[in-house]
Amino acid sequence: MSEVSFCVLDISVLLYKPEALYDFPENEIVLPVCLLDELDYIKKDLGEKGRSAKIITRILDECRQLGSLSEGVFLPNGGKLRIDLSELDTGFLPFSLDNKNVSNKVLAFARILHQERKKVVFVSQDENIRTKADILKVPTICYKGNRLNDSILYQGMQHHEVDKQKLRRLANQASISKEEAFSEKQHWEEINPNEGLLLSSSEVPNEKILSIFNSDKEHFEKVSKEQGCWGIRARNPEQQLAMALLRNPEISIVTLSGKSGTGKTLLALAMGLQQVLVDNLYSCMLASRPIFPMGRDLGYLPGDAQEKLAPWMQPIFDNLELLINNPKLKISSNRDSYHELINRGILIVEPLTYIRGRTIPNQYMIIDEAQNLTPHEMKTIVTRVGGGTKIVLTGDPNQIDNPDVNLSSNGLSILVESFKKSSMSGHVGFKSCERSPLAELASKLL
Repeated sequence: MSEVSFCVLDISVLLYKPEALYDFPENEIVLPVCLLDELDYIKKDLGEKGRSAKIITRILDECRQLGSLSEGVFLPNGGKLRIDLSELDTGFLPFSLDNKNVSNKVLAFARILHQERKKVVFVSQDENIRTKADILKVPTICYKGNRLNDSILYQGMQHHEVDKQKLRRLANQASISKEEAFSEKQHWEEINPNEGLLLSSSEVPNEKILSIFNSDKEHFEKVSKEQGCWGIRARNPEQQLAMALLRNPEISIVTLSGKSGTGKTLLALAMGLQQVLVDNLYSCMLASRPIFPMGRDLGYLPGDAQEKLAPWMQPIFDNLELLINNPKLKISSNRDSYHELINRGILIVEPLTYIRGRTIPNQYMIIDEAQNLTPHEMKTIVTRVGGGTKIVLTGDPNQIDNPDVNLSSNGLSILVESFKKSSMSGHVGFKSCERSPLAELASKLL
């Protein structure tokens, strides 16, 4: 973007991240005035888009105080912002395109600048509008302010091969130093707090050592294979690591990602039941999912609050029923057991919109399907966490329903990358499916 002089931002960029205005240093951002009318309309929306529109409006008002927006104002990052007041000629668009669509209007404006031989790029989150721009030969890019490289999404665990003698020697130690774990010093610097290390040897394929890096003590602490919770045990190293992170009260935020059937939600709920009902570490367990666009009211659906939530929260209820009716536990089998937990206030199930504006102390908090959140929505949720609360976020970045995000720009992926250097967080990327062979095959092929 070093040769670009003008950046024309589509409204999809501003709604995805209102602060995107500050992400184009050394370039001039030009917004056609028609965007202001659209923002005015979107502000009435009760959901996240409405809130984003209000934030953008506030930012523009702050910029207005720096000078004339029609002439352009300089931003703190070295860039420039200008609102163009010229009458928009939608005749620059093919007749087949809807000239009332705001993104098409912004594209028409970008095309005018381009035909004036100005160095311009049209920036959008919308794949279709970028395709239109490409057809019209307008230089276009996808906004990458928070975007990650798809191929290097953090997994939370490293796997290293060692010889048989070293593996068996380390197996008798309670902890492992970085020097013992890695043969090359460069690996020492790449390890993150609470990252897992799986040591194995091809000579003894059934022998493995799993440990977690303690950044305060600068060594790896071994994870016991025998540790279970709520009658279940880990079936693979990823689940073993996840249980250790979920059990550690010093780790305030745990993220679990992976395809369906890997046990993410089941483990999160099992550890929640264990720590709320048995260990008494938290006052209650709060479970939620991004059921609707954030902000949509439950009044749109029939029935009382629980009846409205039931269809959307059923995956969580299914896992709870499986756990509570676990024959390995001395608990009477009762299909309504999770309802009893809800009635007693031990289990709270509610939509994400109810979390906004609150401070949530001393709770075990689970957010399922977190890959469907935008980074802005994710920030809204995580900043609600109060003292003594542990928040667990689960999801599959490869299975996204929200059209505004993708594998690398969704809130879960951004959160994992942003928090990986913090000793307060831990992450596990699951790979092994623990459902039926058919479910595993379907996950791969379909």
